[in-house]
Amino acid sequence: MSMRKNIQRGVSLVEAMIALLVISIGLLGIASLQITAMNQNASSLHHSQAVWYAYNMSDRIRANLPQFAGYNGINTDTNDYSRDCMSSRCSAADMITADAADWETMVSNLPGGVGIISNPGNELLVTVMWDDDGLDPPGTACGGDPAVDLTCYTLAVAQ
Repeated sequence: MSMRKNIQRGVSLVEAMIALLVISIGLLGIASLQITAMNQNASSLHHSQAVWYAYNMSDRIRANLPQFAGYNGINTDTNDYSRDCMSSRCSAADMITADAADWETMVSNLPGGVGIISNPGNELLVTVMWDDDGLDPPGTACGGDPAVDLTCYTLAVAQ
């Protein structure tokens, strides 16, 4: 009597294909996590820069306190400021334009970056806005208009 063995063939190939599928799904998850982390890192960088730019402008306002009211109405989106007080002498009033020019250069480093200074009372609100997700049309709205949802940082400067 001869015993015939049943040999299974192709089982290891099926196991290898299933293992490859599981590893592929895991690698796609890791890639998705990496992309999310990179986006959040860029968002954090933009927020840190905006905070620094707002504090920089508030320090400039405090350094030129006699001209406090003159800073009201600065808008880097609608005005083009050009004044250099580093190479030539400037009056205290000229420093407002020079500060606005420097601030305009700074906030332009943010995606869709805009800087606005407003006066709702006896203080100045220094606002830095930027398009954090890159999907919004140009504009100067912070949370008020759903069509233009810019990320904003606002700092109050008292006289």
